[in-house]
Amino acid sequence: MKKLLIALAIILAPFAVEAQVKTPQASPKAYIKQTVGLTDVEVTYSRPGARGRAVFGNLVPFGKLWRTGANENTIINFSDDVVIDGKTLKKGKYAIYTIPKIESWEVIFYLSTDNWGLPENWNESYVVLKTTVKENALPTPVESFTIGINGLDPNFAYLEMAWENSHVALKFEVPTAKTATASIEKTLAGPTWNDYFASAQYLFSSNGNIETARVYVDKALDMSTEKPYYVSRLKSLIQAKQGDKKGAIETAKASLAAAEAANNQDYVKMNKDSISEWSR
Repeated sequence: MKKLLIALAIILAPFAVEAQVKTPQASPKAYIKQTVGLTDVEVTYSRPGARGRAVFGNLVPFGKLWRTGANENTIINFSDDVVIDGKTLKKGKYAIYTIPKIESWEVIFYLSTDNWGLPENWNESYVVLKTTVKENALPTPVESFTIGINGLDPNFAYLEMAWENSHVALKFEVPTAKTATASIEKTLAGPTWNDYFASAQYLFSSNGNIETARVYVDKALDMSTEKPYYVSRLKSLIQAKQGDKKGAIETAKASLAAAEAANNQDYVKMNKDSISEWSR
């Protein structure tokens, strides 16, 4: 009898898994990703519905801290530092809390993002930025709580929140000019020593033009002030492949000394082994 019950349990187990009930969430999850200038902004939040209820002043009391949505934290993530109300908000991920009032909302960016609803213990030191935004009355009610990123400009945009007849738009500025200028200057300055190193490494490992690889690795060493041991190591391998074992040994010795100074025992061993091989 016991064996029969075990066999039935094994047979019925897959059906139990497949029979899990799926129902829609009362406050469905939403995700927004928007590029503003050169900055990526992502928002994850849940969207409660009014469903015939009075929202602000009732479901969401005026003057009280609100989770700004439903369920898990509403989270915003900036890929660059942004400026809000003249204050810098460092790039990264934050929970958004609000305090809705009749004529304005307080918007709070909070470091801890793993809460369900409001934090059990509010930590004021986690408040990285707080600002006040004017509330605008909407002529047509919004049924489901909605967050959007609108009013796009290369240098700024608005984080908008709307529900029932209430709407707020928080302006945030992005460092487009700074980022673009840095990119232009870097590009026009030409390739870095690391670009030449990566190119030489590719040509060497893919059996490409070894003469070109030698030119690139020499440029990398000329441009680098520190003369990294791994760049010298690559040059020694290229020299050996060109048949210049004497030159390869000298370069390997330089790589060996730099590797010993950096306490990189892998490169110490590789250089010693190569010097021994090329000295035969």
